[in-house]
Order: sequence, then structure tokens, then C-alpha cells
Amino acid sequence: MAAKRPNFLIILADDLGFSDIGCFGGEIQTPNLDKLAEQGLRFTDFHAAAACSPSRAMLMTGTDHHIAGLGNLIEWTNISGQNDPSGKMSTAPQRGMPGYEGYLNERVATVSEVLRDAGYATLLSGKWHLGLTPERSPKARGFEKSFAHLPACSNHYAYEPSLDKAAGDAIPDFMTMSFIALHSENGEYVRRLPSDWYSSNGYGTKLIEYLREWKSENEFLTADDSKPFFAYLPFTAPHWPLQAPQEHIRKYRGVYDDGPDALRSKRLQRLIDLGMIPQDTTPHPVVADEVKSWNEMSPFEQSMSARAMECFAGMVDCIDYNVGRVIQHLKDIDEYENTFICFMSDNGAEGAAYEAYPIVQGQMMQHLQKYYDNNLDNLGNGNSFVWYGPRWAQAATAPSRLFKAYTTEGGVRVPFLAKWPKDLLREEREGGITDTFSTIMDIMPSLLDMAGVRHPAPTYQGREIVEMRGKSMMPFVKSSAPRIHEQEFVQGWETCGRAAVRKSDWKIVFIPKPKGIEKWQLYNLRSDPGEVFDLAEEKPEILKDLLKLWEVYVLETGVVPLAPELGKWMQMCEEQMKEDDWIEYEYWKEGARDDPEKYFKKPWRYQGQTTVRQI
Repeated sequence: MAAKRPNFLIILADDLGFSDIGCFGGEIQTPNLDKLAEQGLRFTDFHAAAACSPSRAMLMTGTDHHIAGLGNLIEWTNISGQNDPSGKMSTAPQRGMPGYEGYLNERVATVSEVLRDAGYATLLSGKWHLGLTPERSPKARGFEKSFAHLPACSNHYAYEPSLDKAAGDAIPDFMTMSFIALHSENGEYVRRLPSDWYSSNGYGTKLIEYLREWKSENEFLTADDSKPFFAYLPFTAPHWPLQAPQEHIRKYRGVYDDGPDALRSKRLQRLIDLGMIPQDTTPHPVVADEVKSWNEMSPFEQSMSARAMECFAGMVDCIDYNVGRVIQHLKDIDEYENTFICFMSDNGAEGAAYEAYPIVQGQMMQHLQKYYDNNLDNLGNGNSFVWYGPRWAQAATAPSRLFKAYTTEGGVRVPFLAKWPKDLLREEREGGITDTFSTIMDIMPSLLDMAGVRHPAPTYQGREIVEMRGKSMMPFVKSSAPRIHEQEFVQGWETCGRAAVRKSDWKIVFIPKPKGIEKWQLYNLRSDPGEVFDLAEEKPEILKDLLKLWEVYVLETGVVPLAPELGKWMQMCEEQMKEDDWIEYEYWKEGARDDPEKYFKKPWRYQGQTTVRQI
């Protein structure tokens, strides 16, 4: 009789910072995640992309997001003002280009497709963000059962104010693709969510329902005939708007009254105490000139800011609660021990000061004042709408530099922990912490390795597909191998005209103004994990070597550079596409949910030369 194959449960948080959970130094109560860490392994040098759908594409395919179709967030490529509030770097050149389709393209096979074909039951409950139409849905990409949140974000309670059409009110430009909590189940649009809907609770409940059905379907099958499961639980929390059930928020009342700088100091010390960062680490200074410091705020402003952070903590608390519900169900059906479970964030903490964005000022702020109740005691409810800004975010990403959307470590280094089935994790690693480099692209090859399944490249279902760029963690996990990737590994990043390349401990970073100096900077992450001390002038040969590797990364992945310093693609489009002209489903338009097919359109695709060249 064949050995029983492992089940897989992949849990993903949205915009969670490096130190937001307890076992990574945070004060937020996450006992269920902490228990997983005790039974498994925590990674302190694990990396995603700098933004959510790019990371999700890498997770699903094991390759770079520029190859898989999510070179940038579709929302940021569509509206340049969301990508770069300064207006310097228009995203129009990306629209319609290969690798920027805004959904998983045909050049990749997904982990759900490959595992389904290998006899796994494939289940999803949560945020998809990899396509809006039925032909781009989880059902079309290998999930046999799926309850999917399709866009980037939305109200966690599915609250939608009734707009005053007589007054000419409309959805603000900034909110068009986040106004509606658009979901689909098994490829069919969900017209109405339950009246008691809250995102994290809903996704936990639905996944337990799917697992219960899976167990019933397999109950009387032999071990040879039964199907293991691949379950994907991607939360939309703690992405803004910061909302959570009040019973989770109240637990943190007063915890953040000393402000973000005090929180940052406490978390840094806790990371040192846990052995996650060296004692002599120099944290990168907080970069937040666009907002007031804590001491500059009035007492009321401090109260509002602290309450927003309490709401954030409540969201993380609720994630952990639902992780616990799912884990308990696995134990109840006697599948916990045979299930690989991992948890991670899709990027660094969200630190944008949206109130400073021109696209948010005016119409958006007026809309919030008219249709939402952001009074202190109402924050966290469905009819409130707040974010927490760059100072709280950098309390979570410290000692690293910056936060989400930046290719600095604060944007791409994320918490990752995993619990393996019995006998797959080397005993002395259990409960440990490792600083070996790894990426979100390593998840798919690791799952296929555990399942004994080969990746189908170079062809899948009659089309050419790419190989995975990630590497299986299993040789490292099961043996005494010192690392997952080779000593001189090379990894590139690019998002929104911000870029980076890392080779071993050396990393170059390009960050446009005002957050950067708009020149390539060089850091040694072994001695300077905070990216504080720029060695570009001191080590010009290393800088030159890494710049050549940047050129290779651009050529291999098809990056469309937005800043001149990053290169130039040779064949320009004759006419730049306009905003919204290339979106496949304008679901925010009135009537689009009741008659979706009427609002589908085949977007224009660039047909010219696609080769990228460096200046």
C-alpha cells in the first residue's frame, strides 16, 4: 500500500508586518500561530514581492510575478495616481504589455492545477486578486471548490452606502475597485453576502465547510483511493479599511496610547530577545515626513491614531482566531498530524499616508465624511473607514527600511512559519528559528516535492509554460543542509518603478524620491539588515556586478521600467492606453453585478516587440 500523501494548508495574511504576530515579537495575541511555530520552524529571511497580487502570483506559480501576469497591481497600473502620487512615473506603458495582464496568464501552471491533476482535492476560501472574470477565477485555475474575494480589497463587512444620485454622488476614483466586496463561488458571482458577514470569519467558516465535505467524500475510501487536500486560506485582513468585530478590538484598548515610536522600541527589543535580529542591529530611521509625529498630534489626534492601531490589532487577533478554528477542525477529523501548514504575509506592512495622495484628497475625503462614521467609538465597525499610516507600519517592519510597495527589506521581508507532517522536519529544527534565505516562490516546489509530483514544464494542456524559479525547501528541512538556496543566490524585485537585486548578503536598491535618493544604493544585509549604510561609493565593483544582474533580471522577467535609471523598453506603443480601457470587468459600475456579462470586455493587448533592453 502506498504511503499516505500529506495534506497542505497555506494561510496568507494581507499587509501584515514582520513583527505583528506574537512569535515574531509582537504584542498582538496570536496563540494559534505561536503554537504552530513551536511545532515547526520560523524563517527570518523569507521574502515576498513588495505588493499583494504579485506575491500571490508567485505563491501560485513558483515563478516571478512579471512572468505570471502580475507585473504590477492591476489597480496601480490602471490609475497612475495610485502607483505614484507625485505623477512622475506614469504606468501607462505597462497597460496591455505581456506580464502585466492583471491576471494569471497562460505562461504558467498553478500549484492548484498541478496538484488537482495529481489527485489532490483543491480548496480555496479567501482573497484571490488574480483575475476578475469566470475564465480567470480560481475554478479556471485548478480549484475544485472556491469561495473567492476577487479584487484587491473591500469593506470587511461588505457595507455599501446608498449614494445620493440626485446630488451627483459617485464612487470616488480611489475606491472604484475596492467599493464592492465582489466574490465568486466556484466561478459564479455571489450576488449577496450574508447579513452577518465579516471577512475573516466568513473565510474560516467556508473553508471548514469545504473540509467537512472533503472528509465526507473520502470517509469510506481506502488509503490508496482517498484524495489528500490542498487548502488555501488567504485573508483580506489586516488590509485597510481597518475593521474587526469589537470583541477582538476591545482586547487592545489602551495598548497603543504611547504611540508608534514606543511600540517600535518594544518590538525591536523583543526581536533581539528572541534572537531574530542581532543585538547590534542599527534600525533604519522612520521615514514619514508627510504625516505628523506623535508629539505633534493633539490629544484627540493621538486617540484616533491609537484607536486605528487597536482596530488593526483586532484584525490580526481575528485572523488567529480563525486559524485556530480551522486547526481544531483538522484535529477533530484526525488530519492535523498529516497536514503541512504554513503562514505568511504577502508583503510588508501598509504604510501609505493616503490622506496625502492627490487622488484621495477632495472627492474621496468628502465621500468618507458623508457616508461613513469615523467617530472614535465607531472605528472598526463596517461603516467606518480608516488606515493607520507610515509610523505604525514602520513599528512593524523595523529594523527594516520602509514598508509595502517598496523593494527595501521593509516591503519584501515578511514573517513565515511552517509546521510539517510527522517525520518530515529534522527533529533538532523543531521550534527553531532560521535565517536561511527563501522566497514565496519556494512554496510551490516544496509542495510538489512533498507530494511526489513533477512540474509539467515545458508544456501544460497544450501550451508552453515556464519552469519554476523557486526551490524546494525540503532538502534543508529534512537534512542538515545549511541553506535552501545556493550560497551565491541571486534574487530581483521590481514594483512601481522601485527596484532591487540581491546576491548573497549584498543588495542594491533603487527608490525614487521622496522616499529614496533616486540612485542605486548598495547594502550588506549581513552587517546592515536595516539598509542604513550605503556602500555604493565605497564598493563600486560590487555595485557594478549587481547592476549587471539587474539587467539579467529585467531581460529574464520582462520588467517594464518606469524610471529612466532602471532601463528602457525598446518598442514603444503607438498610442498609450487610457485608464479603465483595459480592465476586463468593470464590476463597480451600476448593474454590473446583476448582469455581469454586459460589462465584460476583451481588453486590448500589445502585439509589438516585447524585448526589454537596458539603456
